[in-house]
Amino acid sequence: MKTACAYYRTSSSTNVGNDKDSLKRQQDAVRACAAAQGLQIVHEYYDAAVSGADAVDSRPGFADMLAYMLGNGARTIIVENASRFARDLIVQETGYQALKAKGIELIAADSPDSFVSDTPTAVLIRQILGAVAQFDKATLVHKLRGARDRKSAALGRRIEGNPNWKPVTAAAANAAKAAHAKGLTLRAVAGQLAEAGFVGPSGKPYGPESIKRMLARVE
Repeated sequence: MKTACAYYRTSSSTNVGNDKDSLKRQQDAVRACAAAQGLQIVHEYYDAAVSGADAVDSRPGFADMLAYMLGNGARTIIVENASRFARDLIVQETGYQALKAKGIELIAADSPDSFVSDTPTAVLIRQILGAVAQFDKATLVHKLRGARDRKSAALGRRIEGNPNWKPVTAAAANAAKAAHAKGLTLRAVAGQLAEAGFVGPSGKPYGPESIKRMLARVE
């Protein structure tokens, strides 16, 4: 049976966790698609609290998946829909072309032919779907900004972003520096911080980029 990898992504940390349905919904869609396509999912990768506008190769989960696939026989990636791969049209198209150049097929569960076919119509549909997802994201950001503006005016003080966000403490930053000085990778540093009780707003270990910013802070 032909093998495949499953890729999941959730943008907001508020939608990450066992009590949220983002990951489960994506898993159900991807696994059903794999069964319908006669594909065996051999590995699943998840980027939690990662923006769809980020370049695909900068995402930890996607990068790990790509490293695995380039050294293995799996040459197919299944995502729930085009926006799980990327919300930004340019990121979506350049990412798709990069995978294609490596001989990797990308399948969206809600429209299996949208990435596979390269007919002019399929390319147009893929780009339209990407543009719609990008527009939806921009509209949501605009609405949230408006809501924050109204709430700020009502409270008489400025509020911003995720209410669960907390600044990185000096203790966490210094612990990251000490761990990194031992030659540990960014991901290993994050693991040590988590063991010491230093985690991100979502309660999960910090990502490599967060660790990198911590290290820059204490340099």
